[in-house]
Amino acid sequence: QVQLVESGGGLVQAGGSLRLSCAASGITFSRNDMGWFRQAPGKQRELVAVISSGGSTNYADSVKGRFTISRDNAKNTVYLQMNSLKPEDTAVYYCNARFRSGTVYLSNYWGQGTQVTVSS
Repeated sequence: QVQLVESGGGLVQAGGSLRLSCAASGITFSRNDMGWFRQAPGKQRELVAVISSGGSTNYADSVKGRFTISRDNAKNTVYLQMNSLKPEDTAVYYCNARFRSGTVYLSNYWGQGTQVTVSS
């Protein structure tokens, strides 16, 4: 069975840092594009960062320069380093795994989410 398990969320003050981890099992990790999404109360889920199977990264404009996504294929784990956190970053953060053949996605999995709360 496929499992994506996030960890590392918590309560921090503005300007602080957190590092989220997502451990994957049941997938061929190295072949999956991995991403982090977030959803704040009353808002739609939005893409935060993505790292492709080849290592290319993309970030939402709101987090560019502050967040860094990385992956360790040997550990089947994707990370999100979050620095200079702002109250606007408060949300539930979800790990995502997608496998594609060319441009066609063949699978799409989500973790259970981890809460990040940034106080002012």
